[in-house]
Amino acid sequence: MQENLRLSDAGHHFLLGLRPGVTLHEIDRELFQTVRPAGVIVYKDNFDQQAPYAEWHGKFAELVSEIAACLGRDNFILSIDHEGGRVVRPPSPVTRFEYAANWRDTAGAVGRAMGRELASLGVNLNFAPVVDINSNPANPVIGARAFGASPQEVSDAALAFARGQQSEHVLACAKHFPGHGDTTEDSHYTLPTAQADLETLKTRELLPFAAAIAADIPMIMTSHLMVPALDRDRPVTLSARAVRDYLRGEMGYQGVVVTDDVGMHAMDSYLPSPAVAPDILAAGHDLIMLCSHWTDTRKALGFAEEILKAGRQDRYEEEVLAPSRKRIDALFAMLPRNVPTLLPDSVFEEHRQLGSTFGGERAEVV
Repeated sequence: MQENLRLSDAGHHFLLGLRPGVTLHEIDRELFQTVRPAGVIVYKDNFDQQAPYAEWHGKFAELVSEIAACLGRDNFILSIDHEGGRVVRPPSPVTRFEYAANWRDTAGAVGRAMGRELASLGVNLNFAPVVDINSNPANPVIGARAFGASPQEVSDAALAFARGQQSEHVLACAKHFPGHGDTTEDSHYTLPTAQADLETLKTRELLPFAAAIAADIPMIMTSHLMVPALDRDRPVTLSARAVRDYLRGEMGYQGVVVTDDVGMHAMDSYLPSPAVAPDILAAGHDLIMLCSHWTDTRKALGFAEEILKAGRQDRYEEEVLAPSRKRIDALFAMLPRNVPTLLPDSVFEEHRQLGSTFGGERAEVV
């Protein structure tokens, strides 16, 4: 690589979560101008939750314009976690569907509805579908977020959802490889271990991911898990055995791989050193997700420096960065360019007729 590179030359390897607020935080503004990440992730606090539809939508459209101006990119990833249940960020009248397990049989129609509503906000990537299997009733974080407890029902519903959503110009992301359903701890707070042997993984957790790969889902998100069947030494986020060798090598996935938010507490013992960033990419990831809910996203500055430093080594550039750039470029070539647009009431009413809507608390899984 050339010398005297700027941090923005590593920026396409990052997705950064916004700080709370309906206008762009000054720290985010400076960070986006310096790193120029591939995209951003928006959360509940980036919407004016109490305002009427036209008002909050207008404010959000202004926020999107601010982000675009700071990034200086013709096109960028505007992403969101929008699954249903508690995992919904925008306020009413955006349809708040129940958890995925409750609309498995109408997943295609719900996917189209979610896609249309998200596209009307300018969103072009949704971190859904969840393709984890609800295989352990004691799991504290997946549960009804999964479409079901069997590989077939999860695969069928997840692909129907993805196709429906993508038909409305919002890309899908299958998560959380290699499957977070059979754990008893929540990776938001600690580093769980999935104890299933490789044969069980192949016949259960990995089948929906195989279906997603066969269907050309453009992005897969990994999980912060120890999976001894794939790697006894490193969590999936840092495991070349799990991501590079198994997901890409054994399963043949050629799309973009994104981490879950590396600020989550599962990564606490690894995150303090920015030197972890080149290892994450070397493991087979393309995008590093870093969100302000759990940590300071300015850590991306040190991460970018370390990636540029690693890239000065010819082998790292040729074996890690060059192939990753190619995959990211391919994603950008298909990335929709959605413009924030108000939808008529009739659209939301039609979507509400598709199935039960969530009436629970507003607290959310981040």
